[in-house]
Amino acid sequence: MTNDVVVLGSGYAGTGTVKKLEQELDGEADITWISDVDHHLVLHESHRCIRNPDVQDKITFPCEQLKAPATRFIQDRVTGLDTDAQVVELEDGEDVEYDYVVVAFGSRTAFFGIDGLEEHSYVLKSLQDALDIHDAVKEAAKEATREEPAQVVVGGAGLSGIQSAGEIAEFRDMHRAPIDIHLVEGLDNVFPNNDPVVQAKLTKLLEEKDINILTGEFIGEVDEETVYIGDDTELDYDVLLWTGGITGQEAAQNIEVEQDERSHRINASSNFQTEDERVFALGDAALIDQPGQEMPAPPTAQAAWQAAEVMGENVARAIRGQPLTEWTHEDKGTLISVGDKAVAHNVIYFGALSDTFGGPLAKMLKRTVASRWINDVAGPSAAARAWPDM
Repeated sequence: MTNDVVVLGSGYAGTGTVKKLEQELDGEADITWISDVDHHLVLHESHRCIRNPDVQDKITFPCEQLKAPATRFIQDRVTGLDTDAQVVELEDGEDVEYDYVVVAFGSRTAFFGIDGLEEHSYVLKSLQDALDIHDAVKEAAKEATREEPAQVVVGGAGLSGIQSAGEIAEFRDMHRAPIDIHLVEGLDNVFPNNDPVVQAKLTKLLEEKDINILTGEFIGEVDEETVYIGDDTELDYDVLLWTGGITGQEAAQNIEVEQDERSHRINASSNFQTEDERVFALGDAALIDQPGQEMPAPPTAQAAWQAAEVMGENVARAIRGQPLTEWTHEDKGTLISVGDKAVAHNVIYFGALSDTFGGPLAKMLKRTVASRWINDVAGPSAAARAWPDM
């Protein structure tokens, strides 16, 4: 009897897994792909839409066009898994049976119990989020004046916060809009817990874009008009974007496998199996053990991209009764954009490990990585179209 393999999610982990499964199985099993949206989004470039919504056409790809003809695609929201009955439970449609299921439906933004934050902030987890931020910034700028500029606050100076602040600054400069931008980070430096040289270069680029950086104190409360930072700082705002962390999807709480009690991210071994051998997990939805390391694999696009290759192989191996392969994340460096500029750190190019640098080469490498992923999932013509906007 043919096995039914179900993949949940159309992000890097889910899309990459579907593509690899189609190669590995080649008709050996039936594949069903389920996502709450009908497209794959190149999420690490979605901040580009804050400046220019037209970029959406370069970084979104319909799942129906990406998948093989034999793969079934269902657009619906997953509400849980019944691991005893081996079915995926959907919000609108009928349950979907599985022999093996891959949980790759990503994460939600974490608000850490900060009073008022979830109610009053935008997040950046989807294409619609990016478009909503663009609209909010544009509308705030229309209502502002030189004497009373619009106040945009970005909470969290990690990768997403830095890149989003850079795009808001580019929008401001492109339209000569009266906008003040504030980037707030509770820890002592932007891009916290990373190399000091990278932090310094990013700080310099942000300051060159006239972005006000506030570090060392956490956001404690938010109301309709004001962000309260630490004990003494208050920032009135027109637009608030929060990029401060991730937590598991609500649906993960309805999956009876071992998971983190607070975040509900699913615990998986280095071969992606959970405690239920028919349930695999990867990407932001999972905490994936790394051989010989205390910390799980990072919740990054790069890690999900790498993991999907091995995940596809391992599901095929499970079907065939073969031993599963352990996966170890290989850090291939960091590329961060600040508007039209970029910083590269520990990136391997021309066979050598780089130091930290900016300039045209860093920007070219950033474009190359984004275009390579697009080429892998959608082909060279799509990658060529996207290149100028990455």
